[in-house]
Amino acid sequence: MDHKKLAVIHIVKKELGISDAEYRDTLEKVAGVRSARDLDDAGFQRLMRYFARSGHYRASREGITFRQRMYIKHLVEDLAWDPNHYANFLKKYYKTGETETLSKTEASKVIESLKHILAGR
Repeated sequence: MDHKKLAVIHIVKKELGISDAEYRDTLEKVAGVRSARDLDDAGFQRLMRYFARSGHYRASREGITFRQRMYIKHLVEDLAWDPNHYANFLKKYYKTGETETLSKTEASKVIESLKHILAGR
């Protein structure tokens, strides 16, 4: 298992606030393993879909999705922007300082903007 994928899994676990026992039970139920290190790509995808369906990741039907949030995080890391730089970018172009307050449509626009900036480097 790729270390970036392991990091994403552990971030999700922390955000959900689930115990280690609940986490391992979920791994076993969804992917048939007790440790994230034993996941293959298909198991990782099943686990992420399971987590994304939980109500925790979308405040409303119009709100940003878990997948969008993770993709934005990945793009910001690829750009090597610190959190202040990214927050200023959001404030300047999207009138908000936090990813969580974006609508699904706004998040799509942020993703396209970040991809364009990254391609221009």
